[in-house]
Amino acid sequence: MAIENGYYSHDHHGDYELISVGELQLEEGGTIPDCRLAVATFGTLNEARDNAILIPTWFSGTHQVWRDVYIGTDHALNPDKYFIICVDQIGSGLSTSPHNADGPNASIAMSKFPDIRIGDNVVAQERLLREHFGIDKLALVVGGSMGAQQTYEWAVRFPDKVLRAAPIAGTAQNTPDDYLIAEVIREQIMSDPAWKGGEYSSNDEVVDGLTRMSHIWAIKGFSTEFWKQEVWRALDFESKEAFLAGFLEPYFTAMDPNDLLTQAWAWQRGDVARHTGGDLAAALSRITAKVFVLPIDLDQLFPPADCEAEARLIPNAEFRIVNDVLGHLGLFGVAPTYMVQIDRHLQELLDAEV
Repeated sequence: MAIENGYYSHDHHGDYELISVGELQLEEGGTIPDCRLAVATFGTLNEARDNAILIPTWFSGTHQVWRDVYIGTDHALNPDKYFIICVDQIGSGLSTSPHNADGPNASIAMSKFPDIRIGDNVVAQERLLREHFGIDKLALVVGGSMGAQQTYEWAVRFPDKVLRAAPIAGTAQNTPDDYLIAEVIREQIMSDPAWKGGEYSSNDEVVDGLTRMSHIWAIKGFSTEFWKQEVWRALDFESKEAFLAGFLEPYFTAMDPNDLLTQAWAWQRGDVARHTGGDLAAALSRITAKVFVLPIDLDQLFPPADCEAEARLIPNAEFRIVNDVLGHLGLFGVAPTYMVQIDRHLQELLDAEV
């Protein structure tokens, strides 16, 4: 049965709407009887319905960071000009997820929740846009990390619907190294005896596993330079230990373990080449969108070299490195120099003729 977790609420994440896209058949088999997507929108859809921008979310994240950091009249993602739709991925804790599966979804709650792929999210998002908003073409799809994986999936799976794409700090095909990183993250949760095979009664019971998982993010989510330069001091922490205890640990221990496991499983298997029998070049050659590939220079999860190799296979792509000492978690826009770069790249992409 579904369980309560106050973290996944309007109090923490602000305004969003739960929209059902109906029964969703899944790539790995099984179904979500009533797939509900948490959706936050900004701006107004114009009469031509050609000013829509889609933002899919990353691991552990929701629309909240995009709203607070990336979207605004002073940013490239300007709601005065565009209709911006941010969709929280399945398993995010806001959309249909293991911990909140109730009503028609009660049979798939907690440990019974089915495996979700990146493609399942994109199929659900396409249905949402087409059936609920009447949107058949997107001016831009932009996402970071797992959102970048979904961005690539959109561009490969629905090339006629995507005019521009900006995958930030993510790849089209997950690497073996990154798969193993995500597996270690999953193991921290599943090795906690209180996880009980996914049938705990509160996220608070699995605090040890969630805490250990947060420490993996300390190692791989931030760059080595972040720690060497003691950047945490600029965030008002007195030591790296205080930063762990005061920032990373409380961030993750508030979340639901099964929800995080669901997202990490999808992250591990992000791969557009499954559409072309494993041929990545053939898959990426399907992309007709103008693409800016935007890795973060010190990212240990999705290093620039991995992103550049893929960019070479995309017909109309530009490879542009974003500099940020935080590494992968620079996505949160903490460094004042980060959004300056992102806005410049996204504005140039949006201004590009397609």
